[in-house]
This record gives sequence, structure tokens and C-alpha cells, in this order.
Amino acid sequence: MALRPRPLLLLLALALGLPLAVLGAVAPPARADGPGTGTPWVVTVGDSYISGEAGRWAGSSNASPSRADALGPTAYADNAAGTGEQIARCHRSKAAEAYVGGGVNGLNLACSGAKTSTFTDGNGYFKPGLDFYDDGAGHQGQARMLQTFATGHNVRMVVVSIGGNDFGFGSIVQQCVVDFLTSPSWAKDYCHDDSSVTANFTSANVTAVRGRIATAYADVRQAMRNAGYPDSAWTLLVQTYPSPLPNGAGIRYSQSGYSRQSTGGCGFWNADADWANATALPTINAAVTGAAGQAGLTNSRTLDLATAFNGRRLCESTVGLYEEKGLSSWTAPGAVDQTEWVNQIRTVSTIGSNSPYYVQESLHPNYWAQLATRSCVRQAYNGGTPRGGACAIAGTGLVGGEPRMVLR
Repeated sequence: MALRPRPLLLLLALALGLPLAVLGAVAPPARADGPGTGTPWVVTVGDSYISGEAGRWAGSSNASPSRADALGPTAYADNAAGTGEQIARCHRSKAAEAYVGGGVNGLNLACSGAKTSTFTDGNGYFKPGLDFYDDGAGHQGQARMLQTFATGHNVRMVVVSIGGNDFGFGSIVQQCVVDFLTSPSWAKDYCHDDSSVTANFTSANVTAVRGRIATAYADVRQAMRNAGYPDSAWTLLVQTYPSPLPNGAGIRYSQSGYSRQSTGGCGFWNADADWANATALPTINAAVTGAAGQAGLTNSRTLDLATAFNGRRLCESTVGLYEEKGLSSWTAPGAVDQTEWVNQIRTVSTIGSNSPYYVQESLHPNYWAQLATRSCVRQAYNGGTPRGGACAIAGTGLVGGEPRMVLR
């Protein structure tokens, strides 16, 4: 057979000083990208706080949307042609944190509205969870999508944000705004003591949600194992939720009247804003981080975002709307430091048929915040040796188009 004299060819090549490829028979074929081979990737999975929801907007303006419109109408267009979404209303923005650059590729599998398990919401939108759901018709859970992708790509870090919707984030915000708008300042109706809100924070429910988050983490781990990765070959970066609102005393609009919501888009009573920071956020974040231990993860790190946007939060007294700060647009010098990093809360009644805004963008990290988080994710990737830490604002201005951030 023609291949039998290969040792003789090898000796001839060595004797003549020829590269092995000249004889064409001994060079091994190049390996395709896969576990441990090829360009490294960072993949994000989870919900709206990592998918890029509200990433179109760099700050807020009630005078003109164009002042804050950083990405335009195709902000969430993530299909191959850039003309629409792969999954309707997942809102995977171009500003999302997955795209860390620096020789590392990014993939965003997260979906706005996602919970730990796959479901279809009341408006008929498919919401893939962190599971292996597959209906055979193109609808898959994020763990299933991750497994498929990781099989043919070198995934080094998976970043996850999940659990907020399992705690009823959207309904809690809605209840707080309704209570603010429907009760007078002399007889305040607080949301933090409403049964529909407190039910999310009972000991039994917290335990149940933490268990579901742990299962979601375990499914991500199993997806990577199924794709051929030992646990030591990749890192799960568990992301906590940031505070979107300051305490009541730090809100720049009065509780009296309706300007707090009609102008600022932050219709919370002071006591409810205080409760959100002192009770709701720490409880949710404790479940998010505690679930990693419950899942028995040995390759996880934590990206703590709890205070990452402090000083730039919605309605915070240290920032303002573009018209309040005398800024023409998001490209004006200093805009990143003087405008909000969290999107206004909008109601159905304030969004008309021609409005560029979505209700689901409410109270989410915007363009500035997503680029800031991206900086911290890049620092957490740490050149391929991932580490955890707390993300914080490190100064004013932009570096490489991103806010100055530090991972401590």
C-alpha cells in the first residue's frame, strides 16, 4: 500500500532538511475548534440583566429620544443579517457585556424575561431558561444552546445572571409604581408590605428559588460536560444584580406630586426604595451566590455588581436627564458622568404606537452600564485565568469607549 514506506519518507525529509509538509504524508491534520482548542470565547446566559435589555439608551431625556439613542433601532437585531432578533423580545443588545474583545470572542445566549426554566409568557413570547428544553421545532433552552455551541468552540468562561424573574422582579416594580401613583403623600400605600410582594420573600420561597437557581447552574455545568469539557477547563462567573435606584434620600425628585414618575420615571416612595436596597436586593443576591455552593460548583467565581452603578443610578441626585444637565446628546463631553446608567420606568400609558421605547426596558442597565459591566467582565476573564471581585466606578470619562471601572 502507498502508506507503508512513510518511515522512509520521514528519514529522507530529515536528511534533506525539508519541512515535513513537503512530502505531504506525515503532518497531522489541523484540529477544528472545540474544547481547549482555538480562539477563546466568553458566553453569557440568563435574563435581561445580562442579555442587554435597555442597551439602546445612553441616559434619559424627556425632550427627545434622539439625545440618548446610542445604538438606534437595530440595537437588538442579533440575527445573521442584522435585521431582527433571533428570538423575539430577548433584546440581546450590541452593547451587551459578552463582547469583551482583546482576542476573545463573545456569544450572547441570554434572553430578557428568562427564568431558570423555559416558558412562554402571557404575550406569546418564548423565554428560554437555563435548561435542556428542545421542542424539535427550533425552540431550545439556553443550556441546550450552550452545549451545541461549546462542542465546536473553545468556551473558557460562561457568565450567568439568573433568578430575578423567579423572584417576580417585573411584578414587584409594577406594584411599587402603582402604589406610588394611586396613593397621596399624606396616606402613602407602600409596596414592600403588600402581600403580592412579600410572598416573594418568605423563607419558603427564597429556599425554593435558590434551589431552582442551583439547578440552573448544574444544567450549565452539565451542558459543558456534555460538550466535552472537564470542570477545570472553564469557569462559571456568577453575576449578582446591581442596585438600580438610590435610597429615598438620594432621589432628586420630591415625593410630593407625581414628578418623581412623570419626569424622572422612578415612581417609588422613599420607604420602598430603602426596602429595595436593604432587603429585596440583598435577599436576591444571597440566593444567587448561595445557589453556587448548593450546586456543588468547583469552578465558579462571583462578579459582584451590587454597588457597581452607585452614583449613576436612576433619579440619583448626582446625575440627571440631558435637558437637566444642559447636554445636547450622549456624545457630548462628560455625558457618561452626568447622566443615568439605569433606564426610566415606563408604563403602557406613556408609550404610544410610534414610541421607540419598550416597557420591558424599565429599570435596566442602559448603554453606559452595559459597557461598564463589560469592562468588569473583561477584568474578571483576566487573560484566561478568571477571577471574581466587586465591580465599581473607578473615575470619570471613557477609556476605549467604556466607562472607567475597576474589579476589586
